[in-house]
Amino acid sequence: MADAFRLFAQPWWVNLLVLVPLLSFYFWRRSGLAIARLTLAIAAAFGIAFGFVEAAVVVYLRAAVGLFPGRGGAPDYAPALQDIPQNLLDIEVLREAATIIMLVSIALLAARRARERWAMFLYIFALWDLAYYAGLRATVGWPPSLLADDILFLIPVPWISNVWYPLLVSGLTVFAVVFATGIGQSRHADA
Repeated sequence: MADAFRLFAQPWWVNLLVLVPLLSFYFWRRSGLAIARLTLAIAAAFGIAFGFVEAAVVVYLRAAVGLFPGRGGAPDYAPALQDIPQNLLDIEVLREAATIIMLVSIALLAARRARERWAMFLYIFALWDLAYYAGLRATVGWPPSLLADDILFLIPVPWISNVWYPLLVSGLTVFAVVFATGIGQSRHADA
């Protein structure tokens, strides 16, 4: 079956995630974010490295149980949920929870105020997500297109959409944080 464009993710409320970077930037734009460039750079290094580690873990787990043939075969990265053994789904939920805890921990260490902590969490999460998909593409050739379906998250229920959707949300998030810190803006604006 060919990949088909799906405008909406499932469940319906996952579609609201596109508002997170937009609304966050709206509230950050006036006073900006007090995050140093070095902090953003270190957080970016962590998010990108962690995203690749996550991709490698997913590849290994799926290959170990025969769900993922690797670069030589036609990758079926996003099998139907009913094809995944329940014990692996339980492990995936715990792995996802651990990932969020790690990302929150880094955000708490990287900033003092709640608004900067929220920005750092979003920024690291977005870079992690982008690196995750880039890592899968570079190592096993998945996704074959931006229209490939993926299981984005399992907490509290499975989130499913085309790959383009999380890439869009993550890209918007990175831009929102970068521009709210002033890095993406000219420091010499006319008064």
